[in-house]
Amino acid sequence: MTWVLALILWPLVGACVVTGLRRNDRLATVAAVVFALVELAMIIPTWATYQPDGARLQHTSSMDWIPSFGVHISFGIDGIALVMIAVIAFLVPIVIGALGTADKLPQDRSAGGFLALILVQEAITIAVFAATDVFLFYVLFEIMLIPMYFLIGGYGGANRQYAAVKFFLYSFLGGLIMLASAIGAYSLAADELGNGTFDWATLVTVVRDAPTSTQIWLFLGFFLAFAIKAPLVPFHTWLPDAAGEAPIGVAVLLVGVLDKVGTFGFLRYCLPMFPEASKDLAPLVLVLAVIGVLYGSILAAGQQDMKRFVAYVSIAHFGFIALGIFAFTQQAAVGAVTYMLNHSLATGMLIVVLGLVIARGGSTRISDYGGMFKLTPLLGGMLLIAGLSTLSLPGTNSFVSEFLVLLGAFETQPVFATLATVGMVLAAAYVLWLYQRLMTGPVRGTALVGAGGGPGTAIAPELGARKTIRDLGGRELAVLVPMVVLIIGLGFFPQPVLDTVTPSVDATLSALNGGQ
Repeated sequence: MTWVLALILWPLVGACVVTGLRRNDRLATVAAVVFALVELAMIIPTWATYQPDGARLQHTSSMDWIPSFGVHISFGIDGIALVMIAVIAFLVPIVIGALGTADKLPQDRSAGGFLALILVQEAITIAVFAATDVFLFYVLFEIMLIPMYFLIGGYGGANRQYAAVKFFLYSFLGGLIMLASAIGAYSLAADELGNGTFDWATLVTVVRDAPTSTQIWLFLGFFLAFAIKAPLVPFHTWLPDAAGEAPIGVAVLLVGVLDKVGTFGFLRYCLPMFPEASKDLAPLVLVLAVIGVLYGSILAAGQQDMKRFVAYVSIAHFGFIALGIFAFTQQAAVGAVTYMLNHSLATGMLIVVLGLVIARGGSTRISDYGGMFKLTPLLGGMLLIAGLSTLSLPGTNSFVSEFLVLLGAFETQPVFATLATVGMVLAAAYVLWLYQRLMTGPVRGTALVGAGGGPGTAIAPELGARKTIRDLGGRELAVLVPMVVLIIGLGFFPQPVLDTVTPSVDATLSALNGGQ
């Protein structure tokens, strides 16, 4: 058994165990933490045995599934997939640790059921990144919607059913369109080789030689599925609803991990399989990317809901990632891949910290808070770090990624890169404005002043008495400190990640330009 198979199967075993303990939330939580931490520990030998300058796909395994149609259950990882699998394994313990502090489940829901779904989501998402059979990838692409649907619809906010259905239908429809293109690629392989196959490496060598008109139609099927998942404007409208209604931990996985399947798909499938179509349609994608950067930034600045604020910030950041991918330079593409990682860390921490703010004040509205730093200086400091990483301050992890994207994009797309640079200015504005409204000035707002809605409510609310709002505790620091370490560590020492992803990026660009 390869390490990749072990990484997929272990969370499924954990989900079964946690399900059996669902009547005892405490035991279920302990079991989920143990399984998640073991999964994280398993990343170490997986990363250590991966050779960046070795074969394109490593830790491979394959077995027949539907031999008559050339379908296999096959897995393997490159440097890009390895980085995304590592961030999943890192974020799941964070999500579990936030349960009960940043996350408050509905009273009629058990933690055991919630945590079992989280572990299932982890396993399926890892399998999506590791799949090397296109049909298997499609099946997993659709299956991973199911646990997320139940996590949002069963444990989310007041409009959770609407948000869950909208999320599911958008992504499911995109997957069906992708399936049509996958069948088209299968038919091309059958015509060329005499028998069809869904093997990714084989399809790359066959489909990229198809006429450009054929490539364009097949490209669009994959692209639409990935653009919805990413999400690129105008395919983004499901995200603010889903992220706004999802529990905090689910929002971390949704925005930090699942959305990356879209940008990963651009790199794994669109560019190497349809190189001519990718080049011809790149200007259209770049327009959408820059619109996403500016549109997401402007709407983030105008949000009153904290969770929807993060959703629009992410839309802007995904515009940067798409810009880096379709600029077709090594620097920009490496920047895009590292942006996928660093966005997961920065946005993940931002969601958790805002979840802790919401848990203390009982409101998601930004206008219900003010001057909170005076009451919770540690929490205010954590929000500042998450915010500075989100706006890509030098010394934080996101700066390296954004700098590489813009530097590489200027080589081939100076106009689009210049327009995207405006997004950096807007990011500083909306992040600092959020921090100012929540943390600075006198203590104010109904979430922090007055009676009701919080522990240890102060008396005399008519006089503007403060509520007793506690600062971060030991468990909350244990959740946040590892994220701070990575944000600062990767800001000053990004080389290990760069060394891992660069050969895979080079291989992708080589396939785009006609190489093997």
